[in-house]
Amino acid sequence: MTPPSSSEPVFESFRTIDLRGQHLTPAGLKHAMPRAETTTDVASDAVAAIIGDVRTRGYEALAELAERFDHVEQDCPLVPRAALKEALEQLDPKIRAALEESIRRARLFAEAQRPRDTELQIGPGASVSQKWLPVNRVGLYVPGGLAVYPSSVIMNVIPAQAAGVASLALASPPQRFFGGLPHPTILAAAELLGIEEVYAMGGAQAIAAFAYGVPASGDNPELEPVDVVTGPGNVYVATAKRLVKGVVGIDAEAGPTEIAILADAGADARLVAADLISQAEHDPNAASVLVTDSPDLAERVREELSRQVPATRHSGRVATALSGPQSGTILVDDVEQGVAVCNAYGAEHLEVQTANAADVAARITSAGAIFVGNYSPVSLGDYCSGSNHVLPTAGTAAFSSGLNVTTFMHAVQVINYDRAALEEVSGHVVALSQAEDLPAHGDAVSARFSS
Repeated sequence: MTPPSSSEPVFESFRTIDLRGQHLTPAGLKHAMPRAETTTDVASDAVAAIIGDVRTRGYEALAELAERFDHVEQDCPLVPRAALKEALEQLDPKIRAALEESIRRARLFAEAQRPRDTELQIGPGASVSQKWLPVNRVGLYVPGGLAVYPSSVIMNVIPAQAAGVASLALASPPQRFFGGLPHPTILAAAELLGIEEVYAMGGAQAIAAFAYGVPASGDNPELEPVDVVTGPGNVYVATAKRLVKGVVGIDAEAGPTEIAILADAGADARLVAADLISQAEHDPNAASVLVTDSPDLAERVREELSRQVPATRHSGRVATALSGPQSGTILVDDVEQGVAVCNAYGAEHLEVQTANAADVAARITSAGAIFVGNYSPVSLGDYCSGSNHVLPTAGTAAFSSGLNVTTFMHAVQVINYDRAALEEVSGHVVALSQAEDLPAHGDAVSARFSS
């Protein structure tokens, strides 16, 4: 489909999927969902080559990739401390105040997420406990591309700090218009948060550098490998995270952003359209989906799109996203079917604009984040709600969580039995070891009670 120009009526290309009167299985619902066309096979080959190059040639490869993809000449990707301080000094006071408030709210929520250690006395002399520990080092990725994301600095850094991670490194693509450094607002946000290790690295090469580390070379210091890599990005970043998973932990394979809005006849079409546009603004591949039992609302939303899209700054980008296979209206019989559709879709961001929105939202089981009612738009979550905007996409919300404190922690179980407690269960251990044809397991227990 050829995307419309911003002067054409966008509602004509905002397609409709009509599920009314259909009784689809969960698998059938998932198959019916609007999704972007993917090129994961092509991306996988290209990304694997980049990862291999960075592992083999280190800083030399990073410099060549920065020139190829970012059009900058780079001697050292490590951002000088002076550049971080200067960026904060020159930051617009209004933007600084907004960042500081976002930081305050995000920190409050992150600190409240810290999991509690658990200890249980199974019996006399027998205890089992679980303690939560921060990982040692993390690599945090902040995308560049079509927009500037200081908010993603906050969303990555705050939960890692709340978890107690001692070593944090941040990467963002170099910008040729800023002397090969990341955007100054990114640097300012990092400085506000006390992050001193910032790299001008983008794409799959940044993920590879974090996962495998980069040896010292010339004036470039060693970039130590990390334990966990987090942060959103394009298909190449997401693919790189998939390929290094297992070498390091990752948050999720976040792809282009998504919004789904579950709305009934009483929803305000003007607000629904504005929220669909807000996510389409991110990327031509962004997904904006309306789920409704009201054909009248669907038509009113189309009319609002035809008015609002030409008036927005990035109208061409928005029009392309709204006309893509990943976007459109899904018509359902009622709100209950709408809930089933939303659970099958598993949106990164789900807004509920229905009567009794809180009750409806409580029935959602698959979403990165749920925004309840007219006054909880996704834009609030992007910047200043206190929640995290690094969320699972492409249906992975069915099994993945948004970025949170536990992303940067791991649980360690501790078993402490005394002689009497072990003796009490020794017969069971021996019996089970024999049942599994692993007799040495039982012998290891029996040996403790033989003379």
